[in-house]
Amino acid sequence: MIHILLVEDDPAIAMSLKVTCKREGWQITWLDNASSVLPMLHSEAASDLSAIILDVGLPDGDGLSLCQQIRHTPDIDALKDIPIVFLTARSDEVDRILGLEMGGDDYCAKPFSPRELVARLKAIWRREQLLSQQSSAPTTSIDNDNPSNNMTGQALTFECQSGIWHYQPLNYSLMWQEQKLELSNTERKILLTLLQAPNQVFSREQLLNAVSDYPDHRLARTIDSHIKSIRKQLATVDASIDVIHTHRGLGYALCPA
Repeated sequence: MIHILLVEDDPAIAMSLKVTCKREGWQITWLDNASSVLPMLHSEAASDLSAIILDVGLPDGDGLSLCQQIRHTPDIDALKDIPIVFLTARSDEVDRILGLEMGGDDYCAKPFSPRELVARLKAIWRREQLLSQQSSAPTTSIDNDNPSNNMTGQALTFECQSGIWHYQPLNYSLMWQEQKLELSNTERKILLTLLQAPNQVFSREQLLNAVSDYPDHRLARTIDSHIKSIRKQLATVDASIDVIHTHRGLGYALCPA
């Protein structure tokens, strides 16, 4: 069963989401404050979580900072790649950009339809599954509505000018030069997209389309921030190689041959 952690202080919104998710056959754990989130994620109850729905404006904390903590807390490393969708009443584009830069996978601006939020979660899971199946056949049938029940395809290997890359779909592990890269979901998707076609220059809009089924092209500039973060992580492995090439006015390409 899919298990969702909902962090939302408005009971009306929480009840509406719980009803919609229950219709999908999903289990919901509801918390109405920020301070309870990390203790919950350290508990056994978090072992089967499939996603987190996180309100940006919580009464005792900032949802953006909380997302960053989830992504970078070593002792909950098993959950650092869990999909996070923000709920925000803020109309400022900067807040939405910050949410994506801090490790969020998507967002819904209030007011929103609970069915839309469910669709966005399914789209995130589906994209993860599609990435894992590229260039390989799945070992079992795929259940798009329950990613925790899926057995994904074989490991992928990419060879290009910068070296050899290995992607393991079973745990979403991407390795370069035999070292695991600590990437967010979005960063990993961007890098895998570039690896599929090392000679191709991808525009910001193309990369945004590749990592989201609901791209907001006003936020295409967030790709620059993700590329910067990817480069920083790659530099910790080997700072002497310029893996990602910037083509001014066009976009980005990976180690062209």
